[in-house]
Amino acid sequence: MILADRPLSELFAQRRPLRSIEFFPPRDDAGVEALRNTAAALRAMSPDFVSVTYGAGGSTRQRTAQVSGLLRSEFGYTVMPHLTCVGHSVAELNDIADRIHADGFRNIMALRGDPPKGSTQYAAAEGGLRHASELVALLRARHPDFCLGVGGYPEKHPEAPSAEADMAALKGKVDVGADFVTTQLFFDNEAYYRFVDTCRRSAISVPIVPGIMPVLSLKQIQRFTSMCGTALPQALIRRLEAAGEAPEIVEAIGIDWALQQIRDLLARGAPGYHLYILNRAKSALTLAAGLAA
Repeated sequence: MILADRPLSELFAQRRPLRSIEFFPPRDDAGVEALRNTAAALRAMSPDFVSVTYGAGGSTRQRTAQVSGLLRSEFGYTVMPHLTCVGHSVAELNDIADRIHADGFRNIMALRGDPPKGSTQYAAAEGGLRHASELVALLRARHPDFCLGVGGYPEKHPEAPSAEADMAALKGKVDVGADFVTTQLFFDNEAYYRFVDTCRRSAISVPIVPGIMPVLSLKQIQRFTSMCGTALPQALIRRLEAAGEAPEIVEAIGIDWALQQIRDLLARGAPGYHLYILNRAKSALTLAAGLAA
């Protein structure tokens, strides 16, 4: 008999800051072993839950299931698999939802997903869905005991025509059943606070978890932020540029910036934090140690 995971909504109801970590599925078996080592190291951090991405364009969907099972069975983590609309018909999405539920998972991050590799615009699969709100509604109807997370963009989704339209889309996801929001990465906490204020004025009352990524490389983070419409503060850019090609110094700067962000977020009442760590344990463990000090 498979024991079902605890819905994250029960953890959020405890009104304490939750710590979570995002993993992405490796492309090959060697990567799975590396991820296993990272997961083992991160047990010392005792995250409340971990999530597993679905891959660009749904390209790693099989490994999402593999990694989700590994993280739960071998390490005892509460796991939230991601699920996207990309490349799936409604019938396929129902089948995937049934398998996830049968395997005992009760938490899903429901996303529209990025366009498949080589495409610049999202197009629904034949018989598929166009919006994350439709996926949330489908999952809520199919298995009402799922706890559903959705994404939010403190600095606006790059495809949204306006901040108002982006907020209306987020409210639509919550109105049809989303239980919490996890934000895209950001480096200026004021962007998060403005976003939360706007959400509350828009009658979005669910927890809004800040997503934090410790910088490991200036070029890498510039690539990420250009894709998701996130601004890099000039003060951070200057510090990273001064570090030059010294990776240890760059990493130390990135961790320090993230540490200051998290301390401020928790002091001002954020419901926790979600770490985008790129499958590397060191930055997460260093942050945990700094927060415990």
